[in-house]
Amino acid sequence: MSLRRLLIAAVAVVALALVGVWIGRMMQPKAHHHGAELHALMHDGLDLDRAQERSLAVLERDFAAKREALEARLKADNALLAEAIAAEHEYGPRVSAAVDASHVAMGDLQKATLEHIFAMRAILRPEQQAKFDAAVAESLAQAGK
Repeated sequence: MSLRRLLIAAVAVVALALVGVWIGRMMQPKAHHHGAELHALMHDGLDLDRAQERSLAVLERDFAAKREALEARLKADNALLAEAIAAEHEYGPRVSAAVDASHVAMGDLQKATLEHIFAMRAILRPEQQAKFDAAVAESLAQAGK
């Protein structure tokens, strides 16, 4: 193989790897501030009692660890997608499997987030739940825009 062909092949592999990383980043859930708004409501807008504050602290600690693990898994799945794209150069079986794995990771993160939201709701009194429910509905409506 000539030096010119080798150089062209190397550039093509790097370009495909970058495309794979870009696709992986596009598939990753976007960071948004709706969670921060819900967090602020929980701490500042619902007049939690001490028992609720303690329960909330435990829920937040547990969810932070779970979220970190799920986000790490999603990043790893996206890296595998980039590798698959660089290896196959088409929508082949490795790319398809990597996309499926990434979607599972995204779904697991979404499910864990919803479980956390319902766990937070469960520690609230009925009048607090009404405010919380309105904030969740607003957050989801804003996220869809």
